[in-house]
Amino acid sequence: MEPFKTFSSIAVPIDIPNCDTDQIIPARFLRRGNNDPEYPRFLFHDLRFNHDGSEKNFVYNQFPYCGGRIIVADINWGCGSSRENAVTALDANDIRSVIAPSIADIHYNNCIKNGVLPIRLAEEVCTKLRQQLREYPGSEVAIDLYAQIVTGPDEITYSFEIDSFDKHRLLSGLDDVSITLEFEGTIEAFRANYHRRHSWAAWG
Repeated sequence: MEPFKTFSSIAVPIDIPNCDTDQIIPARFLRRGNNDPEYPRFLFHDLRFNHDGSEKNFVYNQFPYCGGRIIVADINWGCGSSRENAVTALDANDIRSVIAPSIADIHYNNCIKNGVLPIRLAEEVCTKLRQQLREYPGSEVAIDLYAQIVTGPDEITYSFEIDSFDKHRLLSGLDDVSITLEFEGTIEAFRANYHRRHSWAAWG
């Protein structure tokens, strides 16, 4: 998992309150593995494409937003089902962060586990940022995870909260397996000690 430290990118305004995981990636694509070459197209699929595959007039289809790697969303982002694919679809499009006034808890945790930084900022701040991004397409938002600061297109900064362990995970690029391996020495010491104390038991 790629570590997240400081990062800036064109940001994409998504003006959809209660944008649920089925809008982020429709359920019919969930069995398609993220190694599918078409996987990036599944993100916002029904918002982006008509039945014949032609593009709709959706913000993420438009230049320069289509190159954005930060999303600024409306309230209750990622609500609905707990599907982790809603985050892997973001990752497949190189999106590193989602900023919203509120983010569904399970989706928030799935973001952390997959290297996408979820940031909660006040609703009025997110509204202001989206307005700036619409008025000045191609504007960038900068994120400093060390300092826990978001810098808008107008250079105004906003602080955000994040759990210290979640911050450690993202700064170090640690998925669940990597976190477990951090305790490899402790696990092996426990295993050896348990084996010594219970040598009478069958041991594979």
